[in-house]
Order: sequence, then structure tokens, then C-alpha cells
Amino acid sequence: MAQAPSFTTSVATVPAFEVTEPAEQTIPFVFCSPHSGRDYPDAFLKATRLTGEAIRRSEDLFVDRIFDFVPACGAPLIAARFPRAFLDVNREPYELDPRMFAQGLPAYANAASVRVAGGLGTIPRIVAENEEIYRGPLDLDEGLARIETIYKPFHETLDGLLERTRERFGIAILVDCHSMPSSVRTLPGGRRPDIVLGDRYGTSASGRLVAMASARLAGLGYDVTRNKPYAGGFITERYGRPSIGFHALQIEINRALYADERRFTPHHGLSALRDDMESFVRRFAEEVSAEYLAPPAAAAAE
Repeated sequence: MAQAPSFTTSVATVPAFEVTEPAEQTIPFVFCSPHSGRDYPDAFLKATRLTGEAIRRSEDLFVDRIFDFVPACGAPLIAARFPRAFLDVNREPYELDPRMFAQGLPAYANAASVRVAGGLGTIPRIVAENEEIYRGPLDLDEGLARIETIYKPFHETLDGLLERTRERFGIAILVDCHSMPSSVRTLPGGRRPDIVLGDRYGTSASGRLVAMASARLAGLGYDVTRNKPYAGGFITERYGRPSIGFHALQIEINRALYADERRFTPHHGLSALRDDMESFVRRFAEEVSAEYLAPPAAAAAE
């Protein structure tokens, strides 16, 4: 697996991402938190036109903390330390906006995607509330360096974790962990969902797995919807290949359940939510193991 590069903040030099592993992997899961990074490189802060609070509006607040129990359940967790406003690994590697750069883009860049048009490419142009990030054009080489030195090692590491998991268990289930603004309303009567599960409309994970996850979360008292308005991004699409044993499921959690979105602070709900997520993961893993993994005795007899 790739080694995480580092970058410098005003506080310290920090790794761009971290992988926390159990002493022994005992369940066929890999968890990923690609948007919860909150270590801002100094050079990036000098280039942005936004205040310290405004630049944070794209963060998936504290998602890494919500799922920090995962290694104790027997699965690895990969979490970004770099912020989404700096680099978005939930995009294709070269979804780039030509308007952002002082030089022309290479021919292999995808400048025509819907996400680029919306300002949310691999190197975002805006934060979540449509505010422009940069004071002026970026140097193309600097932008491409983010992709080469952080984006690619992140995905090489994630790919390695999934390959190793499938080798060991015969199946690998990626849970891509995110949070969503509390303003999202997709339930009848304008109610806000607590959790949205995304499986790229049935293409990134088996329907049985998604149904099991949805039922388990609903059993904990959460309003759960599927694919609307979040069906999963590049990570779910890239790694979800159910026909060969790789399943990818995105989970979006309503931030109002655990945080003050305007102040970027957790509230009393964080602890209860974390406990519920741990209960969900443990029970979901038990169901998956019972249904998808052969017992050791049966496997030895084959």
C-alpha cells in the first residue's frame, strides 16, 4: 500500500491521510472517510479568499470521529486529513475546471463533467454554499501535484485494503462514510432523512446487502432513504463491482443529529450517534458473516 504523503500546517507537518487497522481484520469491511479532513495546508490558506469558517463549509464534520470505533470491530478505516476544499478524492482523478488554472489543461483532463460545471471537481472551485475558494488562477503544475502526491496514494491505499480484504474473506464491502447538510429534504411531507444509503441505483452493491443495512439502521430508529439525493460518488462507482466480490455502499448522515453546522462544533448527539453506528456495524457484520462467509469447518470440509 502507498505511504501517506505529508503537508505543513501552521501547527505541524501532518500526514495527508491515515489508515487505522485492527490487530487482526475479522470482518470483510473497509471503511473510508474521504471528506472529514480538517488540516489546512498553509499555502492553501494563503491562496484562498475565504475566512477560516467559510472555507470549512465543505467538510463532512467529524465523520472520522463518528466511525473511529471501526478498528475495534475488526476492520480498517482510511480517513483523509486534507480538506475536501483542497482536494476531492471522491471524483475522477482529473475532473478539472479550465477556468481555475493559469495554463491550459492536459488533453486527458475531464473538463466537461457535471461536477466540474457545478464547481466541485477534483480540485474544487467553490465550497458548499457556492462561494469561490481562490483569489486568482492556480498554477497547473501545483494542481497536478496534489493529484500525483495525495490523490493517487490515497486511492492506491484504499485499493490495496479492498484487495487484501477480498483475498482473505472472498468478499470486500466498502462503506464510504459522509455527512449531509440538515437542509436536505426528501421524505414525504418535507421531513429530513436521518441517513441516505447510496448504491449507485443498485449497481455498486448487492441489493441484499443494502436491504440488510437499511433494515438495521431503521431498527435503530433512523429515517433511512436510498439513493436520493445521494446515490454515491466516484468512490462508490469505482470500487463497487459486486459481480467479482467488491461491494460499495455510501452512507450519508444528517449533520443535525450530532453537530452545530454553523459553528462547526459537535453537540450532545455525537456520542449517541457514535454508539448507534457501532451497534449497526457490529450487527450488520454479524449478518454478513452468517450469510456470506463459510464457517471454518464447512470450508475445511470442501
